[in-house]
Amino acid sequence: MENSPQYLFLASGVKNEEGFWVVGVKNSDKDIEEDKNLLDCHRKELIGNETAKDILYAINLNINNLFNELRNKNHLIKRPSIGISFDIPLDVLESIFDFWLDIYKDQEAWETCIGLLKIRKRISLKNLIESESLKGNSKKWAIKVETLHTYVPNSPRIEKLNDPMWK
Repeated sequence: MENSPQYLFLASGVKNEEGFWVVGVKNSDKDIEEDKNLLDCHRKELIGNETAKDILYAINLNINNLFNELRNKNHLIKRPSIGISFDIPLDVLESIFDFWLDIYKDQEAWETCIGLLKIRKRISLKNLIESESLKGNSKKWAIKVETLHTYVPNSPRIEKLNDPMWK
């Protein structure tokens, strides 16, 4: 039962008239179909439980990195009560989902990419790529991981006004 098959999925949903994307794991195809909050399933892969957990971790970390990047650049992204905001386009989420699902098949590349993703949580990989600090496959994967973080919405940026130093 430890590594029983699970469905890793990407779906759209609505709860309390609020739309969202969700990436998750369910035990069966039927569990996805019968979830009253889910509308459409856009990606669904039957994989082992441990594999599903690993890939879900990478996808969620990638999405969190992306949200943090957008917030740091003062982009207004709505946070639904559950799931991922519809402000992130489906094709961006599909690219992230597909990349992590595919890269898991090559353990060496997976470990490199997970390491780069963890670094990306703290800093952009652009400087490492441009400074020639990374070589060979590490550089190739760094470029791809960085590309997964390049989405910029059309929504207006929030201009932060500094409070006056005195009143």
